[in-house]
Amino acid sequence: MRATVKDVARRAGVSPKTVSNVMNGIVPVSGPTRLRVEQAMAELDYVPNLSARGLRNGRSGVIGLALPDLATPFSAEIAQSIVEIAHEQGFSVQIEETGSDPQREQELMTRARANLIDGLILNPVVLDESAVKVGIALPPVVLLGEVSQQLADRVFVDSFAAARDMTLALASSGRRRIAVLGTTQGRGSAAALQRTQGYEAALDSLGIPRDESLMIPCEKWTPETAAKALGAYLEANPVPEALFCFTDSMAIGALNVLWKRGLRVPEDIAVAGFDDIADGRYAVPSLTTVSFDKRTIASEALRLLTERMADRGSAQRVVSVEYTIVERDSTRT
Repeated sequence: MRATVKDVARRAGVSPKTVSNVMNGIVPVSGPTRLRVEQAMAELDYVPNLSARGLRNGRSGVIGLALPDLATPFSAEIAQSIVEIAHEQGFSVQIEETGSDPQREQELMTRARANLIDGLILNPVVLDESAVKVGIALPPVVLLGEVSQQLADRVFVDSFAAARDMTLALASSGRRRIAVLGTTQGRGSAAALQRTQGYEAALDSLGIPRDESLMIPCEKWTPETAAKALGAYLEANPVPEALFCFTDSMAIGALNVLWKRGLRVPEDIAVAGFDDIADGRYAVPSLTTVSFDKRTIASEALRLLTERMADRGSAQRVVSVEYTIVERDSTRT
């Protein structure tokens, strides 16, 4: 016969409620107790009946994760951290790509309201078009990233301050003609706007006049589009002293263009990125970047989500994850 929660509890020497707490990951359970329960589950080959559990407590054991572009290394690293931590807490993760489309965001929140998923971790791009709006009932949801609002819990890295600090770091060796790659001319993502503002604030503090010709638009943040944007820019403009790319992926595309043109990094032009993806550490030269702990982002997002699932009425919580400027070979002279 199939083992039950009571069988697991009996073998582990705990109550059935404790077994449920271990599986749900919402109520904290001590390490030794969790280990005993997990060992009992393995010995009995216990498989949770998610359908029955959902009927009893209104939960499916599944959370949703929605990111704008799953093809990017940054999204892959964030998703990996969230899946690992969710699994440790007994959740399965349904991963979706929104394509920065608010309609897809709305569809995912509808699933959460219908209890098809227990909660949602969402990375919106444009605030004015986001599905998170006043007057729309929200399921348990946590936002990742720069979109700032007063409705949902959020985990973010301060893009304004990080971009300001990176620009100051690039200028610290005397560079003045510092270009940025990743500004937007259309819808304007929150990340692009905040990183542009941080860059401009650094120039203002240094007394460097703003120069629109040093702001290189790139609507889609990929190596390919960055390479095309920078290539077109260099056809019509002199080479800047430094280039701050709004993601590491764009910076890797930029390094390729500069190499093909015979430009030396960092001797002819310094290059920096944002996100500290693994690929940037092994680029040639290795990439200076804004670094932050992606596992911390994941753990904080899941903590806020499970707390929100337990208490829908608590006040909004916002968590800022610390960042550092990591200097590597692409800016060392």
